[in-house]
Amino acid sequence: MTSADEYKQQGNAAFVAKDYEKAAELFGKAIDVSEQPNHVLYSNRSACYTSLKKFAEGLKDAEECVKINPGWSKGYNRVGAAQFGLNNLEDAEKSYQKALELDSANKAAKEGLDQVLKTRESRQQMPDLGLGQMFNDPNMIEKLKKNPKTAELMKDPQLVAKLAQYRTNPQAISQDLFTDTRLMTIMAALMGIDLNMGDANGPEAASGAKEEPREEPKQAEAKTEEPLKENNEPEPMEVDEKGPQVAAEEEKAEGNKFYKARKFDEAIEHYNKAWELHKDITYLNNRAAAEYEKGDYETAIATLTNAVDEGREMRADYKVIAKSFARIGNAYHKLGDLKKSINFYQKSLTEHRSADVLNKLRNAEKELKKQEAEEYVDPEKAEEARLEGKEYFSKADWPNAVKAYTEMIKRSPQDARGYSNRAAALAKLMSFPEAIADCDRAIEKDPNFIRAYIRKASAQIAVKEFAAAVETLDTVRTKDSELNNGANAREIDQLYIKANNQRFQPEDVNENPEQTYQRAMKDPEVAAIMQDPVMQSILQQAQQNPAALQEHMQNPDVFRKIQTLIAAGIIRTGHR
Repeated sequence: MTSADEYKQQGNAAFVAKDYEKAAELFGKAIDVSEQPNHVLYSNRSACYTSLKKFAEGLKDAEECVKINPGWSKGYNRVGAAQFGLNNLEDAEKSYQKALELDSANKAAKEGLDQVLKTRESRQQMPDLGLGQMFNDPNMIEKLKKNPKTAELMKDPQLVAKLAQYRTNPQAISQDLFTDTRLMTIMAALMGIDLNMGDANGPEAASGAKEEPREEPKQAEAKTEEPLKENNEPEPMEVDEKGPQVAAEEEKAEGNKFYKARKFDEAIEHYNKAWELHKDITYLNNRAAAEYEKGDYETAIATLTNAVDEGREMRADYKVIAKSFARIGNAYHKLGDLKKSINFYQKSLTEHRSADVLNKLRNAEKELKKQEAEEYVDPEKAEEARLEGKEYFSKADWPNAVKAYTEMIKRSPQDARGYSNRAAALAKLMSFPEAIADCDRAIEKDPNFIRAYIRKASAQIAVKEFAAAVETLDTVRTKDSELNNGANAREIDQLYIKANNQRFQPEDVNENPEQTYQRAMKDPEVAAIMQDPVMQSILQQAQQNPAALQEHMQNPDVFRKIQTLIAAGIIRTGHR
């Protein structure tokens, strides 16, 4: 569907090409499809009608133009041009004067007014050719309508209006007489027929008497009026130079200056004036922004709610409405009402998807989740859930144990025991990856929680992450030695042996050294050890001098690596 702006551009092009009929038609289509009355479109079509000498239609459109935007000076130019075309000099003068009141620099209005004054002066200097009294007959129009020679002409309302104007301005006849051939017919009828006759077939005609023709009065040499200079350019993409919209924009600009200076009360005052001058919800959005910066969040919400309602009524751009919703969301966020904040961010995204608002929505959702979790914390209820979980665990009711320990975690998220206990229950359910994740959370909460490390290593062995299990056991062995004097050493050693045995378990007990090497090298840790230049040097020395290996094993790191290679079967001990 063609938009109003597209029709307008086509109309402008037709006007420039002097195809005024087509231009008028296109501007009319633009008027029909425009969502809101547009004064510029009526102004442009008025220009077309005036160019076509259809002054009555031009005046109608011009009057509609100034009705829509009474503060736009160019609209009164159109009214004046149409009135001048209809010979309404007094009204034309008033229209041009109104245009100049609104904009003293309006060049077209100055020229139009000058033309009206010159025309009036010209007419006053002209003799009325003795015809003034003739047109003063109050029954003249009715008599002309009854006259067969002029009855058809009297059906034109513009011509009838023109004849009526001659009563007050008979000097205009001298000009119009030579430009409008119909006036010659009317003049002949008025001058050659008895004005009191009611029937063309009266007594004199019946008797055959010939009426002596009246001598036409000699016309004085008439001074030709200079036609009104028409501006043949339409008003494409007009700007309301001094109209309400421009005045509103000026108020908005002033408001922006005060806003940037953080003088929010002054900014609000100017935004209010802008809204009063021209209904654009951008001004309400700006006012709400100032109210927001003042910390007056409730007032900002009320202003923005009004902006949305007004915007819906006037079918405002959905992007502007989206901004109103987003700012309501911001205000509720400041008030700490995250649920309402999220609700209005979602409404904003429904109107128009914006990356900025989407980020705010996601952050608000995270905050709400965190807030709800914090509000749920209750140490006493957490202890109740722990004891409940322990009871379920002792009864081998692993699912309910998991559920109880989950409740414990929610009630006391900083207690590492909840995660460790749930990991134990998950391991019983063979959910080893989840158990490892819970152990990691427990260790994060309490890095010295020995039981969490041991449970993690057990789960890692279960999923055949043997290298990772050995690393976990190395860590917990050190912590257990430092914190508990090795109280858990036996359990740790058993898991260590289990991890290494399963880690390098040969598929074939009769495999040869080459097969053992190839199998062991599939292990990332073994491959890294064998590629380590220092270890390569140590192993070469050991081949020539086995006693040197014992010296190197005094280094804990070398000892661990040698033990790994022994477990992998790459280094074979004498009893194997």
